[in-house]
Amino acid sequence: MKQHIDILGWLYIAFGALGLLGAAVVLIAAVGGGLLSRDAESAALFSGIGFFVAVLVGALSLPNLIGGWGLLKRKSWSRILVIVLGCLGLLSIPLGTALGIYTLWALTKPEARGLLSQ
Repeated sequence: MKQHIDILGWLYIAFGALGLLGAAVVLIAAVGGGLLSRDAESAALFSGIGFFVAVLVGALSLPNLIGGWGLLKRKSWSRILVIVLGCLGLLSIPLGTALGIYTLWALTKPEARGLLSQ
């Protein structure tokens, strides 16, 4: 069971890192697109929207990073956090669904509860 918890930890860290990378790409693309338009009003609008979307995506990615780190460090709170994230991920077809199913399968077992409650 320790191996499954470690795998889940790294998967959640990877998903969180991909989300942060996506936020950076959105921000760079929005600011770059605004600057390429050579219109001050368009640049401000695109930059503002890009910044808002990047912050939103980044904020949604942070719980994945925190939950993954908590699993790797065997923190008791990480089990509940990652179960909630796994349930929310079920709606994200296909990778989020697979990760959510694996999360629920691994973290609802009594052995996982015992390992993460110490």
